[in-house]
Amino acid sequence: MTDARAINDLRTRFQADLAQSSTSRELQTVRDRYLGRKGGIIATLMKEVASAPVNERPALGRLANELKRDIDLAIRERRTETGVGGQATSTVDVSLPGRGAVIGSRHPLTALREQIETIFARMGFTALEGPEIEDEYHNFEALNMPRDHPARDMQDTLYLAESLEPSAAPGPHNQPRTLLRTHTSGMQIRYMEEHEPPIRIIAPGPVYRRDNLDVTHTPMFHQIEGLLVGEGVTMADLKGTLEAFLRELFDPDTKVLFRPSFFPYTEPSAEVFIGCLFCDGAGCNVCKKTGWLEILGSG
Repeated sequence: MTDARAINDLRTRFQADLAQSSTSRELQTVRDRYLGRKGGIIATLMKEVASAPVNERPALGRLANELKRDIDLAIRERRTETGVGGQATSTVDVSLPGRGAVIGSRHPLTALREQIETIFARMGFTALEGPEIEDEYHNFEALNMPRDHPARDMQDTLYLAESLEPSAAPGPHNQPRTLLRTHTSGMQIRYMEEHEPPIRIIAPGPVYRRDNLDVTHTPMFHQIEGLLVGEGVTMADLKGTLEAFLRELFDPDTKVLFRPSFFPYTEPSAEVFIGCLFCDGAGCNVCKKTGWLEILGSG
């Protein structure tokens, strides 16, 4: 039976054992005997406290925890007094080469972005970089989306607070409100302002929209847009480029499907699907039993 007297008796017994210990091995033996996780005296004491009458548990638990803390502290102090703690480190040869730092791996999104950029680079495309804080002109108006366009509603776009002050009311496109870019198209606009065709670029990076967080939506996601401008470029070039890209990214035998669709910045436009990678086109929960996964939009 565990009570306050039994706990005090344990304390007295420990003090006697500690007084007779002076070497590293002896102190470790005492520590294992009292503080060992399996079969240690304190571990056994804690189990007995847990089975004590409910009204006695708080007081007994407090005494047991105090004893555990005092035992640990006393052993540490004893090691310091006897110099045992210093002996363990005195044999370390500091002239030996140290262990190399563990280097982390790349984030999956970073690895995928670099892989995509490499594939397009082999096809002659240049990857751009641009500001994530964009102005209304490059994000909307240069893409034929005037200020009253429904896509510019506050529910869809994250504007910077200071740009919404009365003194920052929309003016000419050289003094617009600022926002977190909703797509990377602004990078294309900036590139076309400074370069003449032919143009062969991709615009990767994070974009931001006022979406509720769920399985398929997030307020911040990554996007890669591409732009090819030149004489004689047709829909066949678009189709061939995307098929080559997808089959190198996934598998040479990947099935690719183009389906006519609508996108506000391109005409004609097409959604691009690949055969489901999880069921090989047989139909599963991932592809919603269709056998196809929508992978990108184009036009």
